[in-house]
Amino acid sequence: MQIIMPKLGLTMTEGTLTRWRKAEGDPVEPGEILFEFESEKSALEFESPTAGILSEILVAAGQTVPCGTPVCVVGARSQPVTVISAAPALQKPAVPPLSTPLSVENQAHRLPATPRAKARAHELHVDLRQLQGSGPDGRIQLTDVERWWAGQTKETSAPKLTPVARRMAAEQQLDPAAVAAGANSGRITKEDVVRASQTVSPALPGELIPLSATRQVIAERLSQSAFTAPHVTLFTEAEATYLVEARTQLNAELPPEQKIGYNTLLAAICAKTLREQPQFNAVFDQAAKGIRLQPEINIALAVDTERGLTTPVLARVDTLSLTAIQQGYAVLIERATSGQLRPDDLAGGTFTLTNLGAFEVDGFTPIINPPQLAILGVGRIVAKPVVHQNEVVIRQMMALSLSFDHRAIDGAPAARFLQRIKQLVERPFALMV
Repeated sequence: MQIIMPKLGLTMTEGTLTRWRKAEGDPVEPGEILFEFESEKSALEFESPTAGILSEILVAAGQTVPCGTPVCVVGARSQPVTVISAAPALQKPAVPPLSTPLSVENQAHRLPATPRAKARAHELHVDLRQLQGSGPDGRIQLTDVERWWAGQTKETSAPKLTPVARRMAAEQQLDPAAVAAGANSGRITKEDVVRASQTVSPALPGELIPLSATRQVIAERLSQSAFTAPHVTLFTEAEATYLVEARTQLNAELPPEQKIGYNTLLAAICAKTLREQPQFNAVFDQAAKGIRLQPEINIALAVDTERGLTTPVLARVDTLSLTAIQQGYAVLIERATSGQLRPDDLAGGTFTLTNLGAFEVDGFTPIINPPQLAILGVGRIVAKPVVHQNEVVIRQMMALSLSFDHRAIDGAPAARFLQRIKQLVERPFALMV
């Protein structure tokens, strides 16, 4: 039985297989975890739908493949499973010279290898006797063939340096391959190293931490946003005294499991403002070179997790009560922190709210979540001396920052939008109107 990369939700097109929980040859029971995979910012586990033996792994850990791609084969236990182990050296049959080509079929009788490893070895004309298998009982896998071939290619294609050039390249931490790219002949001289040192960046010191699949998605999207949408950020400060009082009064009437947080009130404020100014509840359609107004107000909330920043989306926020908003985001936050977000939980956002107040941040410049047009940043609530009714008093203040896509929105409409957010923060009971 072939197991394929699952498609979870309409928006999922590919998945990254991050870890195999079973090895080739292992028995598998229904419901046991076969492998772990990622979809955008979700970390998920795949449960085996059948019992049997994991007879072949088709996709290595770390690979990203389209949904529907076969990732492994689980065979029935009734089928014979042959594991050929290497015989002691004294009992080995005579081996023909390396110059005599061996067919894949002949090699299969001599060495244990997966079908894909045999096929790849045949393509590359690799003698499987030269490889050390990393699978169960020394079985040669596809990755073993690829690794050996890469090593052979690197060795045969390594650039030739004179002793002086090699020493100079090492001192300047230059990659010999990069130096060879600009060399005039097959052998690299000190002149080639001098020339390369003026154009090639030296290797950076320090331990390299490769980006996870999740971090790569975050990096790509932030780069896309920063370099595609011309960002402008407006700042203001709102008096949050009545917002604090409103939350206190509301929670006094609610049971413990329904008490609301500031993000719930802020999401309701954003939803009301978006309903009043729908040009912000839109996305930029790059292909059509236009702006598409969205029929629903779906607000994404930035959530910090161990895997990185994620923005789960709560749909139709303007139609929900405060307790429903609180419960909806609580479910999404739990999924996000446990790595169980579904692809549809991240889709369809029309506006994003990000709050760094818990980290004692006052103001910041949030980056738009494309293809959305705007994002609201919220800072901490802090007591400050301010002028109130011609007197200096201590009031609760909150910093607000609105980043918007200047291709679609001008400064004055953005200022009016942020002004309305400020008004509702200062008059939260207007949410009842």
